[in-house]
Amino acid sequence: MVDKVVLITGSARGIGAATAQLFARQGYAVCINYKTNAEAAERVATAIHSQGGRCISVPADVSREQDVMRLFSTMDRELGTLSVLVNNAGILRTQCRLEGLSEERINTVLINNVTSCFLCSREAVKRMSTKNGGAGGTIVNVSSIAAKYGSPNEYLDYAASKGAMDSFTKGLSLEVADEGIRVNGVRPGHVYTDIHADGGEPGRVDRLSGKIPLKRGGRPEEIAEAIYWLASEKSSFATGTVIDVAGGL
Repeated sequence: MVDKVVLITGSARGIGAATAQLFARQGYAVCINYKTNAEAAERVATAIHSQGGRCISVPADVSREQDVMRLFSTMDRELGTLSVLVNNAGILRTQCRLEGLSEERINTVLINNVTSCFLCSREAVKRMSTKNGGAGGTIVNVSSIAAKYGSPNEYLDYAASKGAMDSFTKGLSLEVADEGIRVNGVRPGHVYTDIHADGGEPGRVDRLSGKIPLKRGGRPEEIAEAIYWLASEKSSFATGTVIDVAGGL
C-alpha cells in the first residue's frame, strides 16, 4: 500500500498533468482529476502506469460541492489517506477589456478558480488536521503571475481570481499552521499550455516571450518542480509563501 497520496485538480493537461507525473515518479499514489476531458486524463494515467506508478482518474467539477464530496470519498476509498492537495484547476475565457465582461463570465471564472480552491481545501483540511486526528499534510495553490500585474486588456477576471487565491493561501496557512498543515502557492508566468488557446490566442507565449527577462516561455515541468518542492519536506519551514516561477517577471 502506498502511504503518500496526492490529489491534483485539473490534472488532465498542462501544469497539472506534468505535476501528476512528477509526483508519481516520487512514489506518490496520484488522484488525477478532470472535468470533461477523459481522453487527456487517460493519457496521463497511461504515462504513470508505464512508469510503474499508481493512480486513479476521477471526473469531477471541483467548483461544485457535491462533485468535490464524491471526488474525495472516491480517493479515500481507492487510494487512502491524503498527504498533498494541489489546487491547480482553473479556467479563463476569451481576451477582452472590462466593458466586455458579462455577469455570467465573471461569476463563472470566479467560481471555477476560487470556489473550487475553497471547497477542495476544506475537505483536505478535514482529513489532514492533527486536531481531527490526521497526520498533517501540505496544500499547494497554483496561482498566476497575473495576480501581481492584473492582466489589463485581456484577463481582468482571471487575474482577480488568482489574486483571491493568493489571499486564501496566506489566510489558510495561518489558520492551520498549528494543525500540521502547510499551505503555499506558486505563481507561474507565461507557460506553454493549452490554456492560451482557451483565451483565443494559442501563440500568446511566443508573442510575449521577448518581454520575459529570461527571453522564453516556461515549460509545465518547470512549474511542477516548484509545486513538488513546496509539497515536500525540503520546504518544511515554508508556509504562507507564494513563489514566482515566471522567468523574472
